Amino acid sequence: MIFHDPNAGPEAEFDRSLRPATFQDFVGQGQIRDNLGVAISAARERGEPLDHVLLCGPPGLGKTTLAHLVAHGMGTNLVITSGPALSAPRDLAGMLTRLQRNEVLFVDEIHRLPRVLEEYLYSAMEDHAIDVVLDSGPGGRSVRLGVQPFTLVGATTREGLLTAAFRSRFGIVERLEPYPPEHLEEILRRAARKLAIEIGQESALWLAERSRGTPRMALRILRRVRDLAQVQGSKSIDIATAQEALERLRIDGLGLEEVDRRVLRALADRGEPIGLKTLAAMVDEAEDTIEDVLEPHLLRCGLIARTQRGRVVTARGLDHIGRPPAGARASDLPFPQ
Repeated sequence: MIFHDPNAGPEAEFDRSLRPATFQDFVGQGQIRDNLGVAISAARERGEPLDHVLLCGPPGLGKTTLAHLVAHGMGTNLVITSGPALSAPRDLAGMLTRLQRNEVLFVDEIHRLPRVLEEYLYSAMEDHAIDVVLDSGPGGRSVRLGVQPFTLVGATTREGLLTAAFRSRFGIVERLEPYPPEHLEEILRRAARKLAIEIGQESALWLAERSRGTPRMALRILRRVRDLAQVQGSKSIDIATAQEALERLRIDGLGLEEVDRRVLRALADRGEPIGLKTLAAMVDEAEDTIEDVLEPHLLRCGLIARTQRGRVVTARGLDHIGRPPAGARASDLPFPQ
């Protein structure tokens, strides 16, 4: 495999070590897994590159893992980059011209690709050629370079930011959904075996229910629980160890962390709809983090709602942080202890 990953780090290496090697080992997203398997088998029988693939969904659901499995299924190399890492046509031109026939180019956060590079990819995806500008100005010249037939796999958390023209050039578009607890439980138990630590079904399910439907978070939690078990001299993760670890991480029964509770408290304090920019300033978080990472889970749990005027906290959200419901009378509230 060929890797060019600008975001590689210790966490990425940990996730990579636990990544399934085949579609058969990939847990969950059954329809997507089967659809990709059929497309790969058909493409290999014809001796053609796989159609370009767009994978959509919240962070941590397995888009990068599926890109690896696509390359593995096609029996070819995977070249990895990301939208923010490509800022000029020359960055993309060098990568495209080095691709070998049928190789897979994976672009993470493809919605952050500059618009000029989106258009630059059109001819590469359809005509297997790119136009490179040699000189600028009135006498500018360009030369057309051939590109080997390849498969572009794009991953995005913000499908709506892609232009319709770009989106239409992907022959396969799949949308990943959050995982049910039983699938996360299986992922945790498989990962625990690779980490040489035992975890019971009860403990695995307890952690899975607090992992926000996301394998990435489930594996991150498992890593911290494993550390605690190791320090305590235990070779297995029981329910008490799991509970203590999550208390230390300040993760509650809905999988909310302290930053999530800050969002709920900020909305409760304001008592009226808040726009994204204002909310980001109030909780000291990036707008993208709130919109892509925090908000989807809060919406699924029914803790916040989006209105035309902005975000509001729901009655369930107020109850979760111990605040009285909106409009409650003082006589209805409990006396302080």
